[in-house]
Amino acid sequence: MKILVSADMEGATGVTWPADVLPGTPQWERCRSLFTSDVNAASLGFYDGGADEVLINEAHWTMRNLLLEQLDDRVQMLTGKHKSLSMVEGIQHGDVDAVAFVGYHTGAGTEGVLAHTYLANSITGVWLNGIRASEGLLNAHVAAEYGVPVVLVTGDDLTCVDARGYAPDARTVAVKDYVSRYAAVCRTPARTAADIRAAAKEAVALAGRYTPVDGGPFTVELEFDAEHLAAAATVVPGVAASGERRVDYTSETMYEGIRTFKAVTTIVSSAVEEQYG
Repeated sequence: MKILVSADMEGATGVTWPADVLPGTPQWERCRSLFTSDVNAASLGFYDGGADEVLINEAHWTMRNLLLEQLDDRVQMLTGKHKSLSMVEGIQHGDVDAVAFVGYHTGAGTEGVLAHTYLANSITGVWLNGIRASEGLLNAHVAAEYGVPVVLVTGDDLTCVDARGYAPDARTVAVKDYVSRYAAVCRTPARTAADIRAAAKEAVALAGRYTPVDGGPFTVELEFDAEHLAAAATVVPGVAASGERRVDYTSETMYEGIRTFKAVTTIVSSAVEEQYG
């Protein structure tokens, strides 16, 4: 049995503000250990439950945040950028029995600690087939296309609520409770590690590939905080203006959909000016 862990950082234990997740800051350096603790706890729990293999895919920013030397010796870690499926890279090879979303967060334009979708700011909302979408929802649809269940989600309490919409059977662990976008009531790492490990052990019972879901076509709509960013997004083939500061596109598969999403966010991020956005 092989479990893929998609590891993001905004939803990690103790993380509450931008410097905690911005590579190179003293706060980020400190929070790397907290992030690694959450991921390691999930891995240990999966092994406790009978998993044979755990592959961790780094999914935050530079995708070079976790401390390999603090992970259990049995795991393998995929680190670095420029991956075909970004946050869920590795799910496409037909050997993954379940996926866990560790350190996840809520989507752009919603309540939640460090809420966003791919870009920290700039994107003010994302909708998938008319439903407001977090990164968890987008990635869950990719997983479904490969017949892989989402069995564990960790993050703040609102991330756990969000997960009920796209993975109702998954085990969830709230490592902190939302107060504002930059404030939360946090549990200690010893407590969250124990909670995550226990939930991951239970989650193994949910693992097992199923018949891939052909849920397409998928229409993705994005709203930006500035008109020029919407215009920049239309450089990507198939992406068209759909309203004020909005664009959309339609893909037959979520594999295509998430790759187009990645292209759009890459183009848009290059169009952001430092002071005016």
